[in-house]
Amino acid sequence: MKRLILMRHAKSDWSVGMPDHARPLNARGQKSAGSLGDWLRAQAVLPDQVLCSSSARTRETLDLLGLGDVPTRFEDRLYLAGPGTLLKSLQGASGETVLMLAHNPGIGEFANSVVERGPDHPKFAAYPTGATLVADFDAGGWSAIRMGTARCHAFIVPRELT
Repeated sequence: MKRLILMRHAKSDWSVGMPDHARPLNARGQKSAGSLGDWLRAQAVLPDQVLCSSSARTRETLDLLGLGDVPTRFEDRLYLAGPGTLLKSLQGASGETVLMLAHNPGIGEFANSVVERGPDHPKFAAYPTGATLVADFDAGGWSAIRMGTARCHAFIVPRELT
C-alpha cells in the first residue's frame, strides 16, 4: 500500500505586492500550517518523502508543519501544475507515505480525479487553502498508480482545526 497526503498550501498574503511565486503566507496561513502539522501527528500520518512546489508559500507551509528532517524534492514543475504533471511527479516518488504540496486549481482537480470516490465533505470539490487529503493506493510502487484508484482515508480543512 502507498499513502498520499495531498495538501494545498496555507493561506497566502496578497498584501505584500510580491510576484506570485515569491508570495509568503499571511498570519492565518501560518497558524493553519502549524495546525495541519499537529493534525497529521495526531492521526499518525507522517510522510517519509515530500514533493513540494518551489514557491515561497509552499515552502513556508512545509516548514511550519514541523515534520522534521523528511527527504524533500522541491520541484519547479509543481508550481501551478495541472493534474497530469502532479501524477507524473508522484509516479516518480520513492517513499511509502508521500506528502505532495502544491497549488489550486491543479491540486484540487488532482484530488477529485485521483480518488475512487471523494469524501462526503462540503469543501472537497473547492479544495480551499490548506485542504488536505489522505488517500491510500493498493499498489506496490508509485509508478503503477492511476487516476481514480485511491481510497480516501481522511480529509480536513484548516478552519476545522482552528
